[in-house]
Parts: sequence; structure tokens; C-alpha cells
Amino acid sequence: MSITNSLVDVPGILVGQIEDLTALTGCSVVLCTAGAVGGVDQRGGAPGTRETDLLRPMHLVEKVHAVVLTGGSAFGLDAATGVVRYLEEQDVGFDVRVARVPIVPAAVIFDLGIGDPKVRPDAEMGYRACLAASDQSLHEGNAGAGAGATVGKILGMAGAMKSGIGSASRDLGG
Repeated sequence: MSITNSLVDVPGILVGQIEDLTALTGCSVVLCTAGAVGGVDQRGGAPGTRETDLLRPMHLVEKVHAVVLTGGSAFGLDAATGVVRYLEEQDVGFDVRVARVPIVPAAVIFDLGIGDPKVRPDAEMGYRACLAASDQSLHEGNAGAGAGATVGKILGMAGAMKSGIGSASRDLGG
């Protein structure tokens, strides 16, 4: 395995991304089917999230099975439903005796003002991102959730600049 200094360097991590470059939106899925300890630092004036409370200490669930980053504002949270469906089909999740419940926190960005606001990540897009997941090189920039990402909007869209998605990893020698 080559070192890419991205999330895919971490053993057991797969990343899948799907984007619609015409509508300028998409979603990115980090799969960790064996489970991984997660954490959250929620910022911003209007955060849109799903199940991020599970990432805080003192909760029953200790591991997540995927993390979804998506465009589409609150509408885009539906992409996590497709990831849950995919993981259920793989028999991955928190064992509650009668079923395995996939733990899939998600967070959104607001990209409705840059592309087509009627096209948003949905459950099908989240599912397709899972099917595309691999441990090979990770596309950055206008990939997945980065397709419609912008920064510098404090004074409105006139001051916005294009941004994207990226990741990093560090080998701590352990």
C-alpha cells in the first residue's frame, strides 16, 4: 500500500464519493465497517447534523460504522439513509439482539446557492457512494461533498470562493 497522507492510509477505512458536477453537490462516505471510535467538534452558525450526539463521551454507542459528509443542506442528510441501508445489507451495525443498527453520523454543508438547489444528495447517492468506496487514492477538491463547497460567504455569495474536500493522515508509529 502506498502512503497518500489521506484517510485511505488508515487500515480498515474505505472512502466513497459521488458528485453531480452539473448541480454542484455530492456526498462523501467514510466506511469503517469493523467500527471506529469517533468524536465531534461541531462549529458554525447553523450546523446540520444527524447522530453526531453519539460521538460525544458518555453515550452507550462506542463505535461508528460510517461517517457521511454531504452537500444539500438539511435535505442532504437523507444520504445517510442510503449508507445505513448499505451497511444493513452487509450485516454491519450495533448489535441490539434483534437487529444490527448501523451507526452513521452525518454532517452537511450549504451548497444550495451555488448549483441547482433542487438537486440534492439523497439516499440513493449515499448508497452509491458506499458501492464506490475503496482504500485506493482519494479524490480531493471538487469530489463528493466538496463539489459545491465554498468559503468566505460572511458578506454573501458575492464574496464567496470555491473550496472543496480534503483529508489527511499521520502515522504515529504504533
